[in-house]
Amino acid sequence: MAAHPLESATSRRILITAGPTHEPIDAVRYLGNRSSGRLGIALAEEAAERGHEVILLLGPTHRLPEDSRVRVLRFQTTAELEGLLGEHFGWCEVLVMAAAVADYRIKGGPTFGRGEGKIRREGQGMTLTLEPTPDLLASCAERRQAGQCIVGFALEPRQEMDASARRKLERKRADMIVANPLETMDSATIEAQVYLRDGRVLDGGGPMEKAAFAGWLLDRITACRGAADARMSRVS
Repeated sequence: MAAHPLESATSRRILITAGPTHEPIDAVRYLGNRSSGRLGIALAEEAAERGHEVILLLGPTHRLPEDSRVRVLRFQTTAELEGLLGEHFGWCEVLVMAAAVADYRIKGGPTFGRGEGKIRREGQGMTLTLEPTPDLLASCAERRQAGQCIVGFALEPRQEMDASARRKLERKRADMIVANPLETMDSATIEAQVYLRDGRVLDGGGPMEKAAFAGWLLDRITACRGAADARMSRVS
């Protein structure tokens, strides 16, 4: 197969997260985000097709990549995803954090241990005390190695998307933030803008099938990563 025109001849090691996290309330209930994992899977398959080494950290979704070259590791909770990132982040040259990580979980753990019980409805209200989950993207940025590229995502109301993406780019110290409006959640299409550290904003050009967008985004990641390689070569 001919190399993609914008692809480097060197295979990259790409780590991708996809799907939601489920934070257990009891053995059968959970807090989570509506995420199909469709975009992260499409990115993993496109990257493997281009000859990259790919590890996909995939949350609780029924979707799976069809490309056997994609190594898939599963997680359920934010803590499990955090553990997998601890194991594999140092391996990658590019991290794409497409997972929809829950912002909160039950403080102190679920009311019952996972798989051990179910809260019964008794006719009165129930109060859940929540605590924030760890900021996994920022944590990876703090321990990044020279040359690693970090790509985050921002799903926001359309009118808040620009300001939120710019804040997130700075606060998380990512190289790239992919921002898309709330209405694209769990959809077959995405309508995204990509915010870069140098201040540029790349427009995806309107709604696009997620499989097509995966190729578009990988082209931009490749260009960004190639520029970083050139800078490192000049410094050395």
